[in-house]
Amino acid sequence: MHPITPAIKGWKVLVGVLVIASYQFGDDLRRAIELVEGGGWRIVLGVITAVVVVGFGYSALAWRMTRYAVTDEAVHLQQGVLFRQQRQARLDRLQAVDVVQPLLARLTGLAELRLEVAGGSGSAVSLAFLREPEAEAVRAELLARAAGVRRAESEVQAPAAPEQPLFEVPMGRLVAATLRSAATVGLVVVVIAMIVIAVVSRDLGPAFVLVPGLLGFVGFFWTRFNRGANFRAAISPDGIRLRHGLTEARAQTVPPGRVQALSITQGPLWRGPDWWRVEMNVAGYGGSSDSDHATENVLLPVGTRDEAVLALWLVLPDLGVPDPRAVVEAGLSGAGGDVGYTTMPRRGRWLDLLAWRRRGVLVTDRALLIRSGRFVRRLVVVPHERTQSLALQQGPIQRRLRVASMVVHSTPGPVSPTVDHLDEHVAARLLAEQADRARTARKVATPEQWMRRPEDA
Repeated sequence: MHPITPAIKGWKVLVGVLVIASYQFGDDLRRAIELVEGGGWRIVLGVITAVVVVGFGYSALAWRMTRYAVTDEAVHLQQGVLFRQQRQARLDRLQAVDVVQPLLARLTGLAELRLEVAGGSGSAVSLAFLREPEAEAVRAELLARAAGVRRAESEVQAPAAPEQPLFEVPMGRLVAATLRSAATVGLVVVVIAMIVIAVVSRDLGPAFVLVPGLLGFVGFFWTRFNRGANFRAAISPDGIRLRHGLTEARAQTVPPGRVQALSITQGPLWRGPDWWRVEMNVAGYGGSSDSDHATENVLLPVGTRDEAVLALWLVLPDLGVPDPRAVVEAGLSGAGGDVGYTTMPRRGRWLDLLAWRRRGVLVTDRALLIRSGRFVRRLVVVPHERTQSLALQQGPIQRRLRVASMVVHSTPGPVSPTVDHLDEHVAARLLAEQADRARTARKVATPEQWMRRPEDA
């Protein structure tokens, strides 16, 4: 890794110490003043300096003990000071490769390379930090080898695959969409509640109980804006390329066929400009509790209807129907049995009085499409070969109404495919047929090493 990696990682120790100190003395200003006047600040400063020195020293030692190697089959990472750890990321299980640049790394021209593999929580491998050109070169090399290019073909450094830009999100649209979110309504409610409490009690103190909620909404707005800024999407032979971020730049590459499920969503406040948000499940992304995955699973933060449909074509170019656009349009804003959607029976409308006509499912040769929502419209698309498992669920009220729900299990992520409240016989038949479709689709699915030549097999 780059020699100044310890400095980039070690600053977190300083921030942690300052946060702890602020918690200790921030609530008691009298103690803080006495500490400053009595000269005790020298002791505090000495303790903070010692902790920072130890933290930076440990980071430097960890840097010297960290090594990585790339072979035709895997990326190997050795790290650890007291306890040595060796990790291996198989390239045939590679789900995505991200080049991440936190603010300090951007200022120094460095980048972190994150490899997401299909191995559940904690399976990602991070190479931090490399020079930005080196990180880009390693990313291109890993994607080439994951695609099946043999070492003999890549002894010369693999060039980055050419890309074709598809769409980008204007900053004005991102700001407007963030303000049109449901969080804005919540923020207004919290502010009004604080004002009412202060006026009724004639004291500002009780109103501060709602400050954490206020900060939560502000944090939501900042996160959406910060991570969705400068969003651009492109297509290349090595997969879908996504770039976004304001203070932290991120360049994602999702190889072909790695998207397990996809959802296109529209809230009521986006109905006027007809904006949509597209999210995806990618193995490796959703298996971590890291808040970064909230944006790594985003294929389009906010876009027009045409851009949302284009994002769908990136994942699944062929729906296996004569008129795919009509099928998608019926899924986005249709109702009833449009273009062949199977809806919930009328007797089950008591389970969803407002959106029962919107609920529906359509099976094509390539995918399962699930439509739902009246106020929040949603279309979920699951390629048949990406079906993990299936389940049939029926609660006591559903049994009385003779309806059931089919759950399509996907990898962890924001998309949870569920076909709710179908006729129980229709749901049972759909489950059996979908299991057969999934098995058949996996047999003819594109190989994991999509650029591997037959003679190399």
